[in-house]
Amino acid sequence: MSLDNLLDPTGEREAAERPRLARPTSLDGLTVGVLDISKARGDVFLEKVASLIEGRGIEVKRYRKPTVARTAPMAIQQAIVEEVDVVVEGQAD
Repeated sequence: MSLDNLLDPTGEREAAERPRLARPTSLDGLTVGVLDISKARGDVFLEKVASLIEGRGIEVKRYRKPTVARTAPMAIQQAIVEEVDVVVEGQAD
């Protein structure tokens, strides 16, 4: 069998393209999600960001992936979609 006949079922032949959503002009009245991807010290950075946002009177919801090595579980992804208007994702080392 030739390697030319093998296909990677996880590979993409063509990248999906989607237009970016417009950024909000203000966070006032929105709920901001803060997603910790579980990198070392990312929680320290994101907690400071969340505190600054909350200090402006804006509601913040916090989320954390169980591991940096994988995408967020579907339950976390769904919660973000349903519960917040914008997301801040942070990492650190």
